[in-house]
Amino acid sequence: MRTRTFAGWLMLSASLAASPALTQELTPYPGASDIAPPMVHNDHYDLVLEAGKGADIDPAKGYRIDDLGAGAFMVTEGIYQMMIVKTDEGLIVVDAPPPIGDKILKAAEEIAPGAKITHLVYSHAHVDHIGFAAQIVATNPGMEIVAHQETADILARAGDANRPMPTVTFDGIDQPFTLTAGGQSLELNYSGPNHEPGNIEIWHADSQTLMLIDVVFPGWMMWRRMAIAHDIPGVFDLVGSINAKYDFKTLVSGHVGRTGTKADVEAQWAFMTDLHGAAMKALGSTAIAEGMRAEDTTNPWAVFDNFIDRVTVQCVAELAPTWRDKLSGFDVFIYDQCMAMEQSIRVDGPSL
Repeated sequence: MRTRTFAGWLMLSASLAASPALTQELTPYPGASDIAPPMVHNDHYDLVLEAGKGADIDPAKGYRIDDLGAGAFMVTEGIYQMMIVKTDEGLIVVDAPPPIGDKILKAAEEIAPGAKITHLVYSHAHVDHIGFAAQIVATNPGMEIVAHQETADILARAGDANRPMPTVTFDGIDQPFTLTAGGQSLELNYSGPNHEPGNIEIWHADSQTLMLIDVVFPGWMMWRRMAIAHDIPGVFDLVGSINAKYDFKTLVSGHVGRTGTKADVEAQWAFMTDLHGAAMKALGSTAIAEGMRAEDTTNPWAVFDNFIDRVTVQCVAELAPTWRDKLSGFDVFIYDQCMAMEQSIRVDGPSL
């Protein structure tokens, strides 16, 4: 692994210090990791670890199909993932990420030449996972769109023509809905708010495949701010329960270039537990306004900014020795994770 430097940070500090408008030199907080903080130019990032890489993608096609067994397939362009299930009546498509786009239709034709897409399932409402839905509907008129009612409510407010309204909805928490078509079944379940209200688990028992989007990132650091989680305690509840809840062998997670396993869920749970512990420790040991100029302490926003910065720096420094060599992209988003975690502990409460 290459060692990160503060070259970008120090160059910025020097240029700003030379400005007549700024007389003090910018320096990292004491005890900071050598990982450059946000809003500072990075001269380079850590290399992607082998554990984070998926199989190669044919550049001529621009996508890869992974056969998950029993008629289920994962489709990826290397960053996003969605699922297709082949039935006796056609195809069930789960999610429609715009970055994969028309490759979804090409993959569908490759999986089942001439087959009609009869159903589209929305995992949740976010544009980056279902924003190609309108094009799929246009080429498959009469298809059903299935989603949780929370997702339907969000889409009704959005009024986005690229994300057509569901035609079939189900409601409630832990009240599974079974979608059956052409000899195939998908169990759809909502465990409560997590990444977004309405973000569901999609369970294909025949292939032992669980699809859960934007919650677990196999081999990788989570996307920034706990994957921009709407409800961080809900994410903890979900990640901590899914290995016991489902007897899966394959996880379709919505991102990165490979599918996941129960071991990937366990690894992310271990990271999240350590993240929570590091943030708790930093919150409990960081003094308010330490090292600030007396005149700045009259500004409560500045006092709190200083406090959060030092909590975050301590959290990052504690986690880096254990996790930097285990999760690809650790250096990219670890500051974001510590910021999100300390905020959740303060406003949602400290319990896991």
